[in-house]
Amino acid sequence: MKKHLLNILFLSLSILTISGCSSNDESDPEVVVDPPVIVDTDPLTTANAASYLVDANATKETVALFYNLKKLAKTKFAIGQQAAFNSFYQDAGGDSDIKKNTGYDPAVLGSDFMFIADKANNNQVGNWFYGEEIKIVADVKLAYAKGMINTFSWHLREPAKEETFYTSEMTSEQKATAFKSILPNGSNHEWYKKKLDKIASVVSNLKGANGELIPIIFRPFHEFDGSWFWWGASFCSPDEYKTAYQFTVDYLKNTKGVHNILYAFSPDRSFTTQTDYLSRYPGDKYVDVLGMDNYGDFDNQGSAGANIANSKLKIISDLAKTKVKITALAETGYQVTSTKPPVADWFSTYLYSALTSNNIEVSYVLFWNNTKDGYWVPNGTVSNASDFKTFSSKTKSALVNSLPKMYELPK
Repeated sequence: MKKHLLNILFLSLSILTISGCSSNDESDPEVVVDPPVIVDTDPLTTANAASYLVDANATKETVALFYNLKKLAKTKFAIGQQAAFNSFYQDAGGDSDIKKNTGYDPAVLGSDFMFIADKANNNQVGNWFYGEEIKIVADVKLAYAKGMINTFSWHLREPAKEETFYTSEMTSEQKATAFKSILPNGSNHEWYKKKLDKIASVVSNLKGANGELIPIIFRPFHEFDGSWFWWGASFCSPDEYKTAYQFTVDYLKNTKGVHNILYAFSPDRSFTTQTDYLSRYPGDKYVDVLGMDNYGDFDNQGSAGANIANSKLKIISDLAKTKVKITALAETGYQVTSTKPPVADWFSTYLYSALTSNNIEVSYVLFWNNTKDGYWVPNGTVSNASDFKTFSSKTKSALVNSLPKMYELPK
């Protein structure tokens, strides 16, 4: 309405100028157009979008997902949760906890290749691990049908005994040799290829209602700057990390012919500069999504922690603008338990500020999965439910109902 009134004012002033004022009269009133026109300097277009992906042969739906995620970040960020359709606070099944609270499903579903690639998965009905695979595949298809975005992490168990991915549960020898052993010519390289074969098989059979391949975002070797996973920085050199990441992408893309993956690079929060962030970066030809996992900066530190997190997202966002990549807060949250109460306004004030301040462009944020004994996202029954609901309804927040058609390029 405001813009309509201004247009009328502009036309009226123009008529007055033509009929009764000299064009040289310096007292002519200046008409200001509101809102100002924003010039989009993003080089990404529907015509050239495919050229910016890691995979030159990516499916058209995968290209569209990249394009739409990149453009979405200019106005909104998508809100998601790990295992949203299967992990509930107090085991209260049914709708996702986000939908219980807001009335809408999340915009992003997080999944994991852990059980899918587990040595105990024998691909037989009745096997618990295979049952988890079937469940995850069904969830991914459901999310896609709803118009949601699918992203996968991979908590890969170490190659020696395949019992854990945490270094706290490994011997010194295992920690020193595990990552190096999966590199080309390493003693467990063929083992690693078989794991990738299983992932390739599953991803190549993720199909929508019309037989089209469902795009996913894959985040291998995440939080690599910490020492809690066996692929962490304490257990491999930067070059070794880059080699493993590059091999993973090349093997899936070129050897296995999987063309419905966007690849995400996602350290934890230890970096403070672009140089830090890129210290193990495998290269623009191998990464579609520049991410960060960050729990610690938000852990009960209020606005100070939110500002720190925002400064790191600013580093990533600026890089993504230059490199034409997607920016993501790939994992985050503040877990509430019986001994850890919620922080007032954590979602609507602190997290929202971290995701939006200083002109950053973040495409999505993912919370970890709820459990029987704790939650990262409140359902409708807990004390901070209204805080999340307020957060999800803010101008730049997007649940699934606020997404564009993510798998189609705009006409």
